[in-house]
Amino acid sequence: MHLFGLTGGIASGKSAVAARLRARGLPVVDADALAREVVAPGTDGLAAVVAAFGSEVLNPAGELDRKRLADIVFRDPKARATLNAITHPRISALTATRTQELAARGEPLACYEAALIVENGVADAFRPLVVVSCSPEVQLARLQARDHASAEDARARMRSQMTTEQKVAVADFVIDTSGTLEHNAEQTDRVLAAICAKLGIDPKRYGVG
Repeated sequence: MHLFGLTGGIASGKSAVAARLRARGLPVVDADALAREVVAPGTDGLAAVVAAFGSEVLNPAGELDRKRLADIVFRDPKARATLNAITHPRISALTATRTQELAARGEPLACYEAALIVENGVADAFRPLVVVSCSPEVQLARLQARDHASAEDARARMRSQMTTEQKVAVADFVIDTSGTLEHNAEQTDRVLAAICAKLGIDPKRYGVG
């Protein structure tokens, strides 16, 4: 089974592209969902986060308060590195497990959706790499609307990642999500068909051939 990558900046439109791929019957391994799983209540991942950042990153139910933790790590590169050192190995291990499960199920192709594929230096492990892009202005507006964030907070989160231009520079395919949802879907279908052709997989399996 082949696992290709889907990445892009925060609020760039990755989720919309991933949703289209799922609608076409393609399995998507969502790194953000795995990140939640590895710090769920009772996990050693959550215990490690609490040991590093204190119990104030927990909500009253004993679950990780992701917004509170985000407020810490997006403003402090050292704190972000500490969190990444806790979560990334656990996410990688769980990704391998999910991939093995899909392969055992007979899936020929799947997508790995993750924000930090390029930042983490693993782009070549997920070729062909699809990068979702939009203008910084659109990205900022989406992030503010999605997270009810101030412009200052939204810009800080954007600065914590590589720029879209840096990610596009290493992409095999680029999907520009600045337009309508219909246009995004059409681009996604074309990219999926091209990936199938590149890997020798029948695109009709996903209704794009």
